[in-house]
Amino acid sequence: MGKGAIIAAGSLVLSNTIVEAGSIWGGVPAKFIKNVDPEQAKGLNLKIAHNYLMYSDWYKEN
Repeated sequence: MGKGAIIAAGSLVLSNTIVEAGSIWGGVPAKFIKNVDPEQAKGLNLKIAHNYLMYSDWYKEN
């Protein structure tokens, strides 16, 4: 798994799959979606983390 790579939630990365640095993968089985530069990856990770916290609050309320 390369530095800065992003695997979508619920994805299944098969054994022997080479996930390059700065790439996004998703699906079952996981497939390559696109490459992102380090700044884009950082922004995506921050957005994903923020959304995760927001969704966890929603579940706590129910």
